[in-house]
Amino acid sequence: QVQLVESGGGSVQAGGSLRLSCVASGTIFSINAMGWYRQAPGQQRELVAKIISGGSTDYADSVKGRFTISRDNAKNTVYLQMNSLKPEDTAAYYCYVDGKVTMESWSRRYWGQGTQVTVSS
Repeated sequence: QVQLVESGGGSVQAGGSLRLSCVASGTIFSINAMGWYRQAPGQQRELVAKIISGGSTDYADSVKGRFTISRDNAKNTVYLQMNSLKPEDTAAYYCYVDGKVTMESWSRRYWGQGTQVTVSS
């Protein structure tokens, strides 16, 4: 019912920048929160950044000051601007949406398919 499509991943040298985008489509009644997780090989998935409906944001300590999350409510799109990238930022990045498909439905989390970010030293 809800599909998330990510774009913007790729390979970049340390110190470079990338901008990830994630568009939510389908039957969406409301979105409470949107955000990004990442998972490096052999490691657990970790929250990178999130933004809730009121505009409040939260970041992992490791990305504070370097990454910025934003959203376009009219387009059901969330962005992650990543600056000053480091090799340790290398991971698959997954966007998510916490939302409802009808007024009466429960809110649930939907996931994108992931986009790879590779940072070389």
